[in-house]
Amino acid sequence: MDFNQILREQILTRLRYDNPWWVSGKIPSDFSAMKHRSYMDLFYPMVYDISVRRSIILMGPRRVGKTVMIYQTIEKLIEEGVNPQKIIYVSVETPIYSNISLEELFSLARQALVQKENYDGFYVFFDEIQYLKEWELHLTSLTDSYRQTKFIASGSAAAALKKMSVESGAGRFTDFMLPPLTFFEYINLLGYENLIIPKTIDWAGKERPFFDTIDIDKLNDHFLNYINYGGYPEILFSQKMQSDPGQYILHDIVDKVLLRDLPSLYGISDTQELNRLFNYIAFRSGSEFSYDNISKESEVKKETLKKYIQYLEAAFLIKVVYKTDMNARMFQRITSFKIYLTNPSLRCALFSPLKDDDEAMGNMVETAIYAQWIQRDNNKVYYANWSSGKKEGEVDMIGLDMTKLKPAWAVEIKWSDRYYERPADLKSMLQFVECNNIEEAIVTSKKRYGRRDLNRVSLQFIPSAIYAYIVGKNTIEQKHQALGL
Repeated sequence: MDFNQILREQILTRLRYDNPWWVSGKIPSDFSAMKHRSYMDLFYPMVYDISVRRSIILMGPRRVGKTVMIYQTIEKLIEEGVNPQKIIYVSVETPIYSNISLEELFSLARQALVQKENYDGFYVFFDEIQYLKEWELHLTSLTDSYRQTKFIASGSAAAALKKMSVESGAGRFTDFMLPPLTFFEYINLLGYENLIIPKTIDWAGKERPFFDTIDIDKLNDHFLNYINYGGYPEILFSQKMQSDPGQYILHDIVDKVLLRDLPSLYGISDTQELNRLFNYIAFRSGSEFSYDNISKESEVKKETLKKYIQYLEAAFLIKVVYKTDMNARMFQRITSFKIYLTNPSLRCALFSPLKDDDEAMGNMVETAIYAQWIQRDNNKVYYANWSSGKKEGEVDMIGLDMTKLKPAWAVEIKWSDRYYERPADLKSMLQFVECNNIEEAIVTSKKRYGRRDLNRVSLQFIPSAIYAYIVGKNTIEQKHQALGL
């Protein structure tokens, strides 16, 4: 038997090993035992429907559960009557598959199943597809050639996948982003729904459905745990990983994304410079930055800096948030902006876990709340910052009505209860809402819940943990509504 024949037999053996449901009808038990993420209900219908001749690109940061969701999708397909031998899973990063085209992998999998000539009705999952050069051309060809087969590709190099998907997959690919966990998902995955209870609040003269908690101290403990570890499902269920999150996260974030994925996509030569910049930003997540200050303190040239920030945002590691003035007008020349980690747990992995009373908690609570908002499709969230004459101030988060170019709502994020007792100290918020004729606004707190009226303005105080839960829950529900689910 020659070398090529030996290699082929080894590949067939590996394919059978990676697809145990061909024989048993079941996925591995460790995947089956895990609770589904809320995004599963959005993802599965897109996979199941073979009549829509588009391949799906499942993308997202590393460690957020893409492979787990693929296995759970396979399990659900089998439960709903799909023949297990019509479901193929291939992890493209497996060394033995190196430099093998997607079409050849599909052909080899059918050979392993003894279905060489049968092309119809398959569900084919290519995991970590970014490791195959020109994957988008291969997948486009498969999508066009096998119209009765559904192809699903996943990858962690979100920037690369998005770029290639847009350029080469027009009309053939549907992108699906799986982000880090929301606080709503954290509560559900760990089974702490009993901490949350429904309530109503008075908003704009009407009783609105909202939520409260039976134990704010316990909920805040979970919120702190979410900030430190909760963005990653794997770490969430492992005390061992929580004891040293850096060991389990840094390899994937630093080595694979900053030192490999982004440099290979964008031709970055000084990877240590990119890594140093990311550490600089991560430690100060939620702060206001300017290109001049970052360049000076990180020792990265301004033009290079602008490109790095674009790359980090494309990789879904950070989110740049722009500001308006007190009248909610956008600045024509961008001189400063805020940057947030898309996953607050990244800071813990890079540095150390935060405690309830750490100085950085204010910024990280803000980061956690922004992390709920930025998962929304086409979100238009900004912050306001102004300095003119004797008036200066800042409001943490505002939403613009893009049809009227006026602020629709405003939120001030605090990890303190002092402003509930002294709402008049919220001078910036009061200036902003008065200037823009906003009658009601939200201020988050640590524990206090209630309404405070000042002149013509009503401030609704909501504990930060509850507000994060509500925004995360509404984010998922909006996605369901958009798909008619």
